[in-house]
Amino acid sequence: MFESVLIANRGEIAVRVAKTLRKMGIRSVVVASIPDRRSLAVRTADDWVLLEGYSAAESYLDVDAVIAAAKERGCQAIHPGYGFLAERADFAERCAAEGIVFIGPLPDVLRRVGDKSAARQLAVANGVPVVPGWDREDDLETLTREAGRIGYPVMLKARGGGGGRGMREVFQPAELPEAIESARREAQAAFGDGGLLIEKLVTEAHHVEVQILGDSHGNLIHLGERDCSVQRRHQKLIEESPSPVVDDELRAELTGAALKLARAVNYVNAGTFEFLVGAPGTEGRRPFYFLEVNPRLQVEHPVTEMVTGLDLVELQVRVAAGEPLPIRQEDVKFEGHAIEFRINAEDPWDGFRPSSGRILSANWGFVERIDRGYQEGDVVPSAYDSLLAKVIMHAPSRGDAIDFATVELGEIYVRPLRTNVDLIEAVRRSAAFGAGECHTGWLEKNLDSLLEGVTTPDSAWFAAAFAITATDLIGSVGGRHVWLDNDRRTQSVRVERSGTDVVGRIGDIQSVGRVLDARTVEEVWKREVSVRVGGEVYDMRIRGQAIYGGLRGDERAGLSFHLVPPPPLPRRAHAATEGATAITAPLAGTIAAVRVAEGDAVQAGQALVMLEAMKMEHRITATVDGVVRAIHVQQGDVVREGDLLAELE
Repeated sequence: MFESVLIANRGEIAVRVAKTLRKMGIRSVVVASIPDRRSLAVRTADDWVLLEGYSAAESYLDVDAVIAAAKERGCQAIHPGYGFLAERADFAERCAAEGIVFIGPLPDVLRRVGDKSAARQLAVANGVPVVPGWDREDDLETLTREAGRIGYPVMLKARGGGGGRGMREVFQPAELPEAIESARREAQAAFGDGGLLIEKLVTEAHHVEVQILGDSHGNLIHLGERDCSVQRRHQKLIEESPSPVVDDELRAELTGAALKLARAVNYVNAGTFEFLVGAPGTEGRRPFYFLEVNPRLQVEHPVTEMVTGLDLVELQVRVAAGEPLPIRQEDVKFEGHAIEFRINAEDPWDGFRPSSGRILSANWGFVERIDRGYQEGDVVPSAYDSLLAKVIMHAPSRGDAIDFATVELGEIYVRPLRTNVDLIEAVRRSAAFGAGECHTGWLEKNLDSLLEGVTTPDSAWFAAAFAITATDLIGSVGGRHVWLDNDRRTQSVRVERSGTDVVGRIGDIQSVGRVLDARTVEEVWKREVSVRVGGEVYDMRIRGQAIYGGLRGDERAGLSFHLVPPPPLPRRAHAATEGATAITAPLAGTIAAVRVAEGDAVQAGQALVMLEAMKMEHRITATVDGVVRAIHVQQGDVVREGDLLAELE
């Protein structure tokens, strides 16, 4: 067995691998970029090595630097986690050449299945159905021709890597050139490989994947399936095992297909074979299509671990060390149901804008398992993806797991960052999710109604401001603004007393309320305040700077507000010239591309600049029709939130 293993990754997966290595008595060494040098992963591992860079390309994708770190610290093996170098055959070959064990499949297998084009061809050769597509030459002319042959809508996919990076849905021919350029650029940045393939876009299907494990002694098993259908822009949000749409017959077909393909390439170590499962046909059977192979550990592997009781990282390490699998297929037992919720630093109410910065306070709930990459005091950098943690529920049944989540999701917050927790809760309590009917397009289709369903009404903001007024926590209130935050947005309520009434104003909206009761209670809750706002009565509890409560008689999830200082004004490079419209950076990031030049005529909504932040590209568009007066950035520039990008006139 290895004495020391290098973890070539960051965030929650680096922490998770380090914990298993410690359990096995193996010394862990993690690499860290400059933004990650004080991360939880660094604090969890036994040792660490600094990679002198900020971006992924300068650090975690730098093969020479990672190999040098392993040799410097005397590591016999490298665990790549997921993403970055995890599927790079050239990296696995380099490890072998340096006498270091790559904890994953052999380079030849990575080439045959890690490349989505090669994997498609493998499936076809072995009689496993695939989605109609094209997986050979990927120049613009060829992809344009093949998209027309396949028929729109189509899906562009990066040949290497995973995690939804380098994927674009294209509905019209005019959209294809920009989609190709953007997908190729994103794939190159994330995986170091800009190759693309194209497939027919299959709508309203379930994304079901099969976990397999193989060793170098000819043993190969599956660990059941996972359903990952709740996703936005191919970024998975909720995963579960087993799938609510897979019966015993279909399960046998899916696992049989996965094992058949794995045997065809002599697969060793952990891997996931992904499929699309369609709606039932006239005979009641669901068709399925092979999608791709992820020849590595998956983000969602904890749900498989929870229902099988196995540690996939430990099994990966043992197999890489040459040991046979300690279990056979008949030894694998599936117990209960597990659901994983990904907690991301992003604001669903602001176009899923990434949220970065220092975590001042956080609560992750009281669940059986949580895999996280950050603690209070840590800084979430803008250079990498937005995943903060994974909350995993395990219960005897799917219904029980969903019920457990009802309580625990309401306890989670990561302040002052914005997160997707409330969106996850809206999905969890939806009828479609409860019935197991969410397909891959369901979240996008229902996003607006889901977000609207968890929007805090103005009356609740007023009630919280009036309750704070009654407690004297902010001193004399007359004519003051109360700045409140509900973990989704920060808003100012102007509060004034008018006799026995309290008057509040949010912009042009005004409300008159009355404090019905304000009394001190037991120490755990400093004050208890009842407020009438219009015809509604809110019961609020005040503890320090926090206000909790809800509408009287409403037993659903309560409200939560926090008294906060006014937000700082956004930074500006300089004010735009008088008469011009300033286009500023909505968040910190790196300029991936500039789409216009000075003097170009543009229309409102037209892309001006592509900004990369948290491994995703964001289109910065013109807010008005006009002419580009000035461009203040170029490709590769690093900008801060509020920096001036362009001026229109």
